Amino acid sequence: MRHGTRIAATAALLLTLTTAPAATAADAGPTHVDGLLPSGATYMMDVPTTWNGTVLLFSHGYNAGPANPAQDAPDAPTKALLLQQGYALIGSSYASTGWAVTDAVPDQMATLNAFTTRFGQASRTIAWGRSYGGLVTTAIAERHPDAIDGSLSMCGLVHGGVANWNNTLDPVFALKTLLGSDVPLVNLPTQQAATDAANTLTATVDSAQSTAEGRARIALAAALHNIPVWNAPTQTRPAASDWDAQQANQYDAVKGLLKIAAFNRRQEAEARAGGNMSWNTGIDYARLLGKSSVRKEVTELYKKAGLSLKKDLATLDRAPRISADPAAVAWMSSTSSFTGELAKPELSIHTIGDPLVPVQTESALKRAVTAAGSGPLLRQAYVDNAGHCTFSTAEQLAALHTLEDRLTTGTWRGTDPASLNARATAADPTTPTRYVRYQPTPYLRPYDLAHPADRR
Repeated sequence: MRHGTRIAATAALLLTLTTAPAATAADAGPTHVDGLLPSGATYMMDVPTTWNGTVLLFSHGYNAGPANPAQDAPDAPTKALLLQQGYALIGSSYASTGWAVTDAVPDQMATLNAFTTRFGQASRTIAWGRSYGGLVTTAIAERHPDAIDGSLSMCGLVHGGVANWNNTLDPVFALKTLLGSDVPLVNLPTQQAATDAANTLTATVDSAQSTAEGRARIALAAALHNIPVWNAPTQTRPAASDWDAQQANQYDAVKGLLKIAAFNRRQEAEARAGGNMSWNTGIDYARLLGKSSVRKEVTELYKKAGLSLKKDLATLDRAPRISADPAAVAWMSSTSSFTGELAKPELSIHTIGDPLVPVQTESALKRAVTAAGSGPLLRQAYVDNAGHCTFSTAEQLAALHTLEDRLTTGTWRGTDPASLNARATAADPTTPTRYVRYQPTPYLRPYDLAHPADRR
């Protein structure tokens, strides 16, 4: 079914609705609705008894399946506070799991239409999402600006699909080449083949970690993905010159990348795209390393190991390169890359120690939005914490209220760290407030539709 047809059909075809019993004066609480869209996606809605007129359309992160529940908030504590404050919360499951942007965007819009049919027109609609849901949210902001008033991306893949898969290819290419492995990196035929390749390269990395030479090379691979040296809340934050501790933290994140995105999620995305959508032909890895946020660590570890960094970079340059399938690139570009053209305000927030979706993705978003002439509509803010999407409830509410203030006044106000932290403390004094002034380094492999030279 075409997406437009699916969205239009929702208003006339709301299937298998189940609603919580109506609240009484004694037990007043939100109305909960579960439903099924014509696409097969489920949705959920929570509407407080005293609705403030704002609906928050939440796009959830990547779901590998097989379970595929709908979500309408990032976490339970944040959901509870939002309902207390009168917000209506809605969100769908998406009709399929995985890299499901072609399902996610129409299903989210259909969910919004279903909400309007049941509860009436909202006075304000905000699209928001985390991780992969940040990509979905930004896609909604670009493709359906008339349906929303503003958008909030949290730890989002705001660099877009092609950039994501190119940047995921670089570290595994370095590991395979420098550590000596024959695993396939692209054109993975099945999930089992992807799992086998991930396990094989992970074992190679584990073995390399036992030597100074191996650790230096793992650090080089991490640098090509801008994996931060503090990247999980359980890690000790290393000193600025503690190169060994920094590399040990990156080692864990590199293995996580191998186990999560580099093979299994790639295989699923390749199946959707119809082939390999990433390449490293023509890439100068010495140049990429020179722009990396952790290049100093790499040079120091190479010195300590007695290795020649110049020779290893030359080895990468001489290694057989990987070409993309043009049709697969075209699919990924058209479905999952961004024009940078915003018609409504967007706020994007990120933790600075994110190993899975590095904070440099924000540089890629700013690059696209600036080129498209939409810069005044975008603001970005940064949280001093390690890990992917490790925001507190207070930090998420502060971002939401800051965006709302922009929608009300027509002007961005209070996007500096002090103002955000004050707003966060006021919203929820029980959880941390860690906004800081921060400028991410450039994204190493940008690709957007505002720069024609990116297309190849």
